[in-house]
Amino acid sequence: MHILVTNDDGILAPGIAALAAALRPLGDVDVVAPESVQSGAAHAVTFNAPLMCERVSVDGEFFGWSVDGSPADCVKLAVHELCETKPELVVSGINAGANRGVDVIYSGTVAGAVEAAFLGIPSLAVSLEASGGFDFERAGGIARDVVARALEIGIDPGTVLNVNIPRLDRDDPRGVKVVRQSTAPWTDAYDRRSDPRGRPYFWLTDGGERGPSDPPETDLAALRAGYVTITPLQHDLTEYQQLDRLSRAWRRD
Repeated sequence: MHILVTNDDGILAPGIAALAAALRPLGDVDVVAPESVQSGAAHAVTFNAPLMCERVSVDGEFFGWSVDGSPADCVKLAVHELCETKPELVVSGINAGANRGVDVIYSGTVAGAVEAAFLGIPSLAVSLEASGGFDFERAGGIARDVVARALEIGIDPGTVLNVNIPRLDRDDPRGVKVVRQSTAPWTDAYDRRSDPRGRPYFWLTDGGERGPSDPPETDLAALRAGYVTITPLQHDLTEYQQLDRLSRAWRRD
């Protein structure tokens, strides 16, 4: 099994090191990740500049390739240029912070996995809920178990499994739940400040929240309840009910 590992926190982030180490018992692991943090980059792709790549060593041993681009750039370049053979599986993470609900629209971690799905490669995105600290080594073991089970069951090409691990500074996860994505919006909050010339500027803060009444069958509610959540995602954004309705309406005209 040839596994490609990427992320959006950068190639030297502790989450990707833990993930790569955890997955090595499952196959041959290649690492191709952004040179710097790309959180919130979503599915950005570099068109108007070259992509610079560099071999990265950790403790004197080759670890992987850094790319001065987005997670999607990393997967594209890995598949087409940097890997000797096409990966059979792509795993993106472990992200420092959960990517549940509408987060998947903004997440570079999820975008790396989605890019693999574009290319017909089964993929997973793995994130760890924030707490007082991040136990990435423990999260890596959970991720490996999820990946191994997913391979046993089978992941259809074009499908992304979005995996969120609950905070690990409390009890062990209560189990695993396969649930739908929550669509509850963030209540965005901005910190307004002034520069030395009196001009206003704004910082998006992490003070936004989503209500506790989200239905229990969603990733947001299940993660809050202490479960590892798995949500299958697709990159076909067509709204098929509206497609049928609009098609019928246009035909009548």
